[in-house]
Amino acid sequence: MSRGQILLVDDEPQIRRILSKILGKFNCQVDAVPTGEEALQLISQKKYHLVLLDLRLPGISGIEVLKDIKAHYPGISVVVITAYGSVDNAIQAMKLGADDFLQKPFDVEQLRLIISQALERSQAYSKEPAEEFYEELELELVGSSRSIQELKNMIERVARVKSTVLIMGETGTGKELVARLIHRLSDRAEGPFVVVNCAAVPSTLLESQFFGHIKGAFTDAIESRAGYFEEANGGTIFLDEIGELDFNLQAKILRVLQEEEVIPVGSTKPIPIDVRVIAATNRNLRKMVEERKFRQDLYYRLSVLPIYVPPLREHKEDLPLLINHILGRLRKTTGHNIIGVSPEYLEILKNYDFPGNVRELENIIEHSVLLATGPVLTPDTLPQEVIESAEISEITRKALEQGLNLKRAKALVTEKAESRLIKRVLEECAGNFSLAARKLGISRSALYYKVKKYKIVV
Repeated sequence: MSRGQILLVDDEPQIRRILSKILGKFNCQVDAVPTGEEALQLISQKKYHLVLLDLRLPGISGIEVLKDIKAHYPGISVVVITAYGSVDNAIQAMKLGADDFLQKPFDVEQLRLIISQALERSQAYSKEPAEEFYEELELELVGSSRSIQELKNMIERVARVKSTVLIMGETGTGKELVARLIHRLSDRAEGPFVVVNCAAVPSTLLESQFFGHIKGAFTDAIESRAGYFEEANGGTIFLDEIGELDFNLQAKILRVLQEEEVIPVGSTKPIPIDVRVIAATNRNLRKMVEERKFRQDLYYRLSVLPIYVPPLREHKEDLPLLINHILGRLRKTTGHNIIGVSPEYLEILKNYDFPGNVRELENIIEHSVLLATGPVLTPDTLPQEVIESAEISEITRKALEQGLNLKRAKALVTEKAESRLIKRVLEECAGNFSLAARKLGISRSALYYKVKKYKIVV
């Protein structure tokens, strides 16, 4: 039985011949054509799981073929072929939706890994999600922006297959929530969900913690103990911060994925396991592979189904929904009956970049709730560093929009800081202008001028 239908597009006859032969050994059905025009015609007539696409083609370029495929046949995986030293072209293709890239001359093992991964991904994505997935996702993953809708769609599709998943995103974006949703929406929902922080496991206990040990395996092994993988049997194991995993342990994790069995420390008897693996990272694993800090074969095994969780700054239109969701949860846990936020409060958050993402937003809202004296959150309940950072971001945005030069942009930042300082000193001096002027080191008339200029109300 064929593993999948592959279309090879390359204008070099020798490449078509060699790759067709190699792909045939992988038990794949292969069609090979020299031009983009022929490729698009075949794709319109026949179902393909994967297209291997050279970027340099006569007539329609590989980039144009890629754009057409992604626009009209999004379920097809595309791996681009590029000449050695043309990585920039491959990166451009990846930004346009290519799933991976191969460099000439080909490494057969890398080719096998990439092909296996792309076929598995394409076949998983081709299955339409069942209706019952939608309701729980809408309740748990808050947001109506395009990027969050795309994330929900990905979760729906990958939840129903067993393939490994790699969740990528910055700290605080909600990668563990995504992993839990995949588990809960899968046919493993009744099984265990085991969370492992790869950065927190002591190096001396790595193998024992992951694979277990038998009694007497080492000095402190007074009894046998199951490891993380065995604990997750029948369910899902979530390997958080996978980029921090000890390099020597990576080969053993790969073996578990391939053989579906673990061998406890001190034992020679393998234990069969049935575990779905979801990994997460805030690091660039592809770059780590290039720097030989992460195993290439493990990277391709883990990233069969990659999911990108966007940072909050990329979907700020979801802020009102997120804030209401967080307030609803805090009403239950804190007893504070906050019904919403003021327009000024929301405007400040819209100008803030949230380096800590949704997790930071939760902390900011909780901070405000604890300081609030009324039913609506106002700017005076926000942490000062949030207000200051938002102001600078707003000035930067306006400077870019208006095409201001550096001198004028710096002046705006200075004026904002000066206005804030004057207001704070006047408040400390209970509105006494003479005392405030002395503290600021300026004349009283200069202080009056600046208060009028900046429209400061004390």
